[in-house]
Amino acid sequence: MGIFGTDGIRGVANADLTPERAFAIGRAAASVLAQLAGRRDHLVLGRDTRCSGTMLEAAMVAGITSVGLDVALIGIVPTPAVACVTVRDHAIAGVMISASHNPVPDNGIKFFGADGFKLTDAQEHEIEARLEASDLPRPIGAQIGVASIAHALGRHYHRSLRSQAVDLHGLEIVVDGAYGSAYAVAPYVLRALGARVHELHCEPDGSRINVGCGATDLRSLQRAVLEKKSTRVIGVAFDGDADRALFVDERGEIVTGDHVLYILARDLASRGELGEPAVVGTVMSNLGLERALAAESIGLLRAPVGDRYVLERMRGAGLVLGAERSGHVIDLRYNTTGDGPMTAVSLLGVMARTGATLQELAVPLVEAPQILINVRVHAENLLDDAQVQAAIAAAQRELDGAGRLLIRPSGTEPLLRVMVEGPERAQVEALAASVAAAIESADQRASERRRSRQRR
Repeated sequence: MGIFGTDGIRGVANADLTPERAFAIGRAAASVLAQLAGRRDHLVLGRDTRCSGTMLEAAMVAGITSVGLDVALIGIVPTPAVACVTVRDHAIAGVMISASHNPVPDNGIKFFGADGFKLTDAQEHEIEARLEASDLPRPIGAQIGVASIAHALGRHYHRSLRSQAVDLHGLEIVVDGAYGSAYAVAPYVLRALGARVHELHCEPDGSRINVGCGATDLRSLQRAVLEKKSTRVIGVAFDGDADRALFVDERGEIVTGDHVLYILARDLASRGELGEPAVVGTVMSNLGLERALAAESIGLLRAPVGDRYVLERMRGAGLVLGAERSGHVIDLRYNTTGDGPMTAVSLLGVMARTGATLQELAVPLVEAPQILINVRVHAENLLDDAQVQAAIAAAQRELDGAGRLLIRPSGTEPLLRVMVEGPERAQVEALAASVAAAIESADQRASERRRSRQRR
């Protein structure tokens, strides 16, 4: 089984993702990335605020330098900053140590090529194949790589965020940094562009990253926005590595990645900057998004879940804009990956130019009722279980073509995600609950069979 998921490598730090493992990954990845770039130069390495970040950073640095490559350490930065700096600093690759929205004990490793794009499946497979290789370089003396502190390279990302030159005077913004990597850069840039900023969970505290805050839990942000009692206040929440952002409008209502994609697409089309009249979403994108875009003569192409797949579809179709409902927005005019702070600047820029509230911009998108239930599982192949298949068939019969049922494994956590979309909320809630219950029962039966075999 491969070590790469849909967004890099993840696991429980110091248990699944050990320093020894990170060292081996650093050696294998550095040798592959140097070969891809055709030169032995330096990599850019950033991390989020997690307590395990410095441990894994040290292990990665040891692995990378042991094969003769230098490393520029840019410190605590958003994932999109690593992509940006990699390109601007002419590095052969970028590495981000983060588990994004995952719980505190987890951590992960993401790679970017010299062009700022995430690695392909084939490139990841090559890294996996070299993990146990015995013939990787072992230079000595002056040929060993060197690590250096290069926090000043973050200026490239700061300049990128300010490149739109939007004037945000008159807007009031509550920024929820999730105790993660956007804790400093997001408030700084939004203030520099003229906004009045209130900070929430904007401390570099890796022991609380994503805990009851940020894009994974918007309740405290909703309360903070409502307390301002203003039609010109909105909230923006980032996840732990700030490659995505979600918003709260002036009424305290959640504005999803679907809404953001619609608002940005409509704005770009009105200004003649969209190019081809289409954008990319995912199989999870709400049917209401497709209808709202169609009303603006903008098509929606769907990709599998995962920002890498959105990006692949965008590049294949020659499109500049794509997004996931979860808040990953990719705008190839500015960056090569999901970029939460850039998304905030762009969305706020639309508000500033039009004078509209966020609710007014989002209101044409009328969402179809959609329910997503995350079922934590321990066994594999649960969708082959007869009772699960029966529950799925019953739900599809009841929807009768008027909605959608989608079940997919998470690429980053041991979860099966059950999504049901249809005309009536009560119906989709009941159907989602029924299918989720069948999966939980199947998982329990599988666990009992496993324990029974172990006792024999």
